[in-house]
Amino acid sequence: MVARTLPRWLRWVAPLVVGLIGLVVWGAWVASGTAPRMLPSPVAILQEFVLRWNIISADMAVTATNAFVGLVAGSLLGIVLAGLAASVKPIDGMLAPLVAAIAVVPIVAITPILNTMFGASSQFGRQMVAAIAAFIPVFVNVLRGLRQSRPVHRDVFRASAATSAQTFRKLTLPTALPYLMTGLRIAASVAVISALVAEYFGGPADGVGTAIATYAKSGRAALAWAYVFGGILIGLVFFLVTSLLERLVTRRQPA
Repeated sequence: MVARTLPRWLRWVAPLVVGLIGLVVWGAWVASGTAPRMLPSPVAILQEFVLRWNIISADMAVTATNAFVGLVAGSLLGIVLAGLAASVKPIDGMLAPLVAAIAVVPIVAITPILNTMFGASSQFGRQMVAAIAAFIPVFVNVLRGLRQSRPVHRDVFRASAATSAQTFRKLTLPTALPYLMTGLRIAASVAVISALVAEYFGGPADGVGTAIATYAKSGRAALAWAYVFGGILIGLVFFLVTSLLERLVTRRQPA
């Protein structure tokens, strides 16, 4: 049997239809009076988002900045350490247990420590949380990508008297690049989530995560959900940008 590929327009329309159905069901549930008190209607959430855009956008900028700084720092560290691990076996042996330990550290456990360590007025603790979260997928994917070049291909370069730099630039790097982009796409979403979570546990009194906790505790459900919507928008922007970058890079890769 020949597998049929869905039309491109259907790939965009289908999620929109499902989303609209979900919103209608959500609104009907709230209108019926059986929904929880802290679950307002989508219309009320959208109204709060528009009316409070000035303060919501300011907090979104803080969260997006923390996530971006963490993404860049964690990705750079992951790329450098993955390159060292792929090149030097002793370093690979030393990094393996360390990376495994970092991967299982709960974000909610380390966040209060970092926020307290760097003070209540510093965003550095939140940025470190995002960096730690972004580091793992980038390191794992880049290390895997650097090990994908086949021995027969390396032998061809060696037989052609290619230098180590030429082999890396023409063989190892192009092979590892798609893996790097996949790691960045995953890390982008994780960095946003980690930055939001970090804002729940101390630090400065700004950011989307802090606002969600504050307004939820004070009973302003619609405004709290408006901030949730703002957090979703940040995550979508990060995901879409990295996905587009991944598509552009992989499309230019030779078959």
